Parts: sequence; structure tokens; C-alpha cells
Amino acid sequence: MELLSPLPDSHRSLVTEALEALGVTRWVLSLQDPSFPGLPGEDVGRGSPYSEGAARFLAFARDLGFTGIQLGPQGQTTAHNPSPYDGTLFSRNTLNVALAPLTDPRGPWGALLSADTLARSVSDVPRGGGPEARYQHACRSQSLALQEVWETFVRERSRSDLAVARRFAAFREEHRDWLEPDALFDALGARKGTPDDWRSWADSLEGRLYAPRPGEESQATARIQELLTLEAEAVEQYAFRQFLVHEQHGVLRERAAGWGLKLYGDLQIGFSPRDTWRRQGLFLGAYLMGAPPSRTNPEGQPWNYPVLDPEQYVAPEGPGPVLRFMDARLGKMLSEYDGLRIDHPHGLVCPWVYRAGSVDPLRAVQGGARLFSSPDLPDHPELARHAIVSPEQLDRTQSRHADGWVKWLTPEQVGCYARLFDTVVRTARERGRAREDVLCEVLSTLPFELSQVMARDGLGRFRVTQKADLNNPADVYRSENVAPEDWIMVGNHDTKSLWRLVGEWQWKHLLRAQADYLAQRLHPEAEGREDFACRLAADPGLLAQAKFADLFASRARSVMVFFADLLGMPDTYNAPGSVDPRNWSLRIPQDWARQYPERLRAGAALNLPQVLAMALRAGGAEARTRHADLLARLDRAALLLRWGE
Repeated sequence: MELLSPLPDSHRSLVTEALEALGVTRWVLSLQDPSFPGLPGEDVGRGSPYSEGAARFLAFARDLGFTGIQLGPQGQTTAHNPSPYDGTLFSRNTLNVALAPLTDPRGPWGALLSADTLARSVSDVPRGGGPEARYQHACRSQSLALQEVWETFVRERSRSDLAVARRFAAFREEHRDWLEPDALFDALGARKGTPDDWRSWADSLEGRLYAPRPGEESQATARIQELLTLEAEAVEQYAFRQFLVHEQHGVLRERAAGWGLKLYGDLQIGFSPRDTWRRQGLFLGAYLMGAPPSRTNPEGQPWNYPVLDPEQYVAPEGPGPVLRFMDARLGKMLSEYDGLRIDHPHGLVCPWVYRAGSVDPLRAVQGGARLFSSPDLPDHPELARHAIVSPEQLDRTQSRHADGWVKWLTPEQVGCYARLFDTVVRTARERGRAREDVLCEVLSTLPFELSQVMARDGLGRFRVTQKADLNNPADVYRSENVAPEDWIMVGNHDTKSLWRLVGEWQWKHLLRAQADYLAQRLHPEAEGREDFACRLAADPGLLAQAKFADLFASRARSVMVFFADLLGMPDTYNAPGSVDPRNWSLRIPQDWARQYPERLRAGAALNLPQVLAMALRAGGAEARTRHADLLARLDRAALLLRWGE
């Protein structure tokens, strides 16, 4: 089946020229694994970035002039929790293994899967059961297919010297440090009858194999070796599945590099159950990490994530266990991606913590405190030992979760706050990454401590313009307040689609306010501005294009768009703080190449030439004169996309 690009051949060079004229150096598409489209003969109900359908969509992204793709966390999720932010830190998600390439005898893995099994997995996808049913089917069918792949590999390996077997052996040796513990977690869960949940056996020796109590060290080591022997086949099969998904990721990286697309990974702040079990010796037992009350989440969020123990950051001889863990994690990630998005960077610099074991976690997180900024709180006396600041450095007129709770810091104190954050910046620099390829997902909360760490490294924040307060000229989400080093976007994976918002603004009679603001940003001359604002207020589709143009007209050198905003999809990918089977399930449809032009013709998808032309005209008469030829070509391209040839 051939899908033709809905874009003309000249589109990419035109967009590249316009981005250069606007001073935009990074134009990145945000798209998480489950959302990739598949093709009819390969789709088992969940997206994969390694499928043929994904390859064709990424080729379309290349034609749109994108310079990079921001992926979500790619760790292993569980059958009952599809959230990628609760996935594993080292193991990759084997739901991403593209099955179709494993049926090709001429491919790099040979024919390890029968075409009949693939066809059955595809045909059995539930059509009307909703996202939860499709996810459960994907988990089951993928597991059965990969079991067949493993059995075929074992048979073929015993008959000949397969190249894939040699690559697998090298992979397993290189990654033994994390492969074996992650595999043992599965084996123990199966033995205990509680897969993915180790709480029922947390008090047994198996519950603390990698964090034994004093005097248990030799017993734990012996038990690990015993389990590796008893579960040798299960451990090897786990490693083989990881080998497949890692190799397919390598194929994607090569393909993306050939297209001039950088791949950005997601450095999630949380830990999966598997990683919590494996690394429990690194954590503060009495506290958990969450989100404080904020503009985005006024009640706060009890994430239930463990907190790395500051007393294990360093050791007398050098880096301590925590920093060694961070080095291993960052080293692996930066060998697999061209840049990183830091998820909730306050968690690395000044984490908001609350007491573990509370009957009411929400109330506990609301009464929490910042780990390193609480020298004398009567309700959290245990935190005083970790304080970097003194009581005199606090502004007691503000709440303890406020950005200005800490008033000032010395350079030495900034360095102390940055100890974990430094591992990201240092490793990125050592791996040859540019400063702009470290993205800090700072949203409505920017504690002073974090702002100083980021400023020291010249890093910007996220600016999500759909959240802008039009009544506050100083609001952080307004595009005129954006710095060149910031990343600007209309929305992200945790916000509503712009197309849904425009509809809401229309029925709430808010379009005119948005139109007036955008007219100020995009029509610098007073003459004609009112007419422009009236046109925006009368045409929701045009106003949406102006909202995109506002991004490119800002001072930011880096612009990001979420896939739903690009394609005109009104649905929400994730509603933060909610438990809903629809979360993490929104997908690009198989017939996106047909739907996208249709939405363009209706003015209901991102018309990039139109948007770039609006942004260039925002530079005023001088810019319009200097870029007259480029603007004429953009206008023609915009009309072709809207009305066809």
C-alpha cells in the first residue's frame, strides 16, 4: 500500500527558508509512541515509532520542514497502566516492537514470526471496545507474537550461526547491569503471582535483593545467582525482547538522521515499580515526590514517586550511588537520542516532597515542602538536615510552594541545588549535544532555585501560549515575554487541542479577546489592525492559524507543536491528574494522508505556509519588503494547500 505525501515536493525547502528568515533553528513535532499511525496489515491496536506506518508519517514530518521529533518516555509499561511516565528507565517498551519486519526473511532479523500470526494479531483488534480493550489486546497479542519469535530464534540458533545471535550476545553482555535485574523482577512477579507489583513481597529477601539489610549481603548475592540459574531461559528471553526493540530503535535513529530529523528523548522524573524495587536503596524512605499546588493544578498532585536520597549523592572517594545511577541513566539515554526533554526539572533541583504512607495523599502533598529549601519547618523537621538555604533566605510572606519562597542564593548554593541537574548538562556536553538540545519542561511553576540553575546553564523554559492570561502583560505564557532560549508551543501532551479550545472560545464569546491580542502581536501598524482583529474574531480557523503564527513571531529560536494541533484533531491525549482509559490512547488515524488535506481545505489544520507568512509580516513594513519574494511563494503554497491545485 502506497501513501503519497499530501505536500508538494518544494514544501520542505520553502519552510526551511522561512524558518531561517524568522530566526527559528528548531522546529520540533511532539509525538508519543502509542500515537503513531500503523498500516492495515501491521496494526495490532497500538502505535509504534518503528512501524512502516510510522516511517511514512515521519517522512511527511520531514517534508513539513521539521528538524526534530520529541518522543515521550519509551520505557516498559504494564498491562494495567499505559502511562509512559510510569514506565521503566532502562528497559524499552516491547509493545513498540514492530512485528511486520520480523516476518521478512530478507530483513535484519530474518523470518522469526509467521505471517499468519501477524495477520491474526491484526484481525483480532477490537473495533468497538474503546481504548482500554485495544490496549489490552495489544499487550496480549504482542506477548504471544514475541513468544513465537523467541521460540523460532531458539530453534534457528541451534541450527546455524545466525548473525542476529551474535548481535544478541553482544547486546546482552553490554547491558547486563540492567538487563538481569529487570528480567528477575518479571520472574519473581510470576513466581509470587503478582506481576508488576512487588508490594506483597517487599518484606521478603526477594523484595530487597539489591538493597539488602546489614548482614544480608552475601545471602542476597547468593539468591540472585540462584535465581539467574533457575530462571535462565526467562532472563534470556527478556533480554532478547529488549534486544529486538533496541535494534529497531537504532534503525529509526539511522532513518531519522538521514532525513535530518533529531530524536529527542524524555527524561521522566518518576520511577516504575521495577526501578523502585531495583534501586530502593537510593531513596528517602519517609518521603515521596509530587507536584505542589500551582496555577495548572491548584490542588497539587501526589505522584507517589520515590525521592533520591541526598546523602547518597556523593561518597568520600567521589560520586556516590545516586550520581553513579544518574550517570548510567544519562549515558544510556544520550547514546539513544540526540537531545533530552527534562520532565519536571524541579524534581532534580528542588523537589516538592510529602510524607509517605499518608491516609490522604492529596492533603499530604498540599502540606509538603521543598526538599532543600526547608531549614526550619515545624511540620517537617526531618528536612532541616538536607537544607541548602538558611532561614534568613526565605520569604515568609509567601507560601512555601511559591516561586519566591527562597529570596536569594550564593553561587555555591546554586551549585549544590544543581548536583543532579549537572549530570544532565555535563553528559549532554560530553556527548556533543548543543545547549539547545536540553529542553526544560518548566510550566506554571518556576521556583527561584530552579531559575538560578537554569540561568547558570543558559537554558530556557517552556511557554505554552494557550494558557496565556490576556489580562496580565507580565504573564509567563504570553509570547512577548519569551526569551530566545525558551521553547514555545500552543499546547503539549497534557493540554487540550487548540482546535477544541477555539471552539470553546467561540461559544464562550472569548474569540474577540484572543483576536485583539493576536492583532497586537501580528499586525504592528495601527492602520488596519482593527480590520485584522475583526477578521480573526469572525473566522475561528483563521484565528487558530494566527495562534500558531504567534509562536514564530516570538523571540524563541525553538518552536514545538503537538501532533493533534498539527493535524487538526480536537481530542485530548492526556488529562493530567485523571485516571481515564482514554488517556495515552489518542492515535493518528491510518488515513491521515487523506484527512489532513481535507482539514486544510476546511481551515481546520495547521497551514504552515500561511502561518509562516503571517509571522514574517509581523516584522512590519521592512520585513515585508525584505522578504517580498518569500512571502509571495508562501502565499501561493498556502492557497494550494487550502484550495488544491
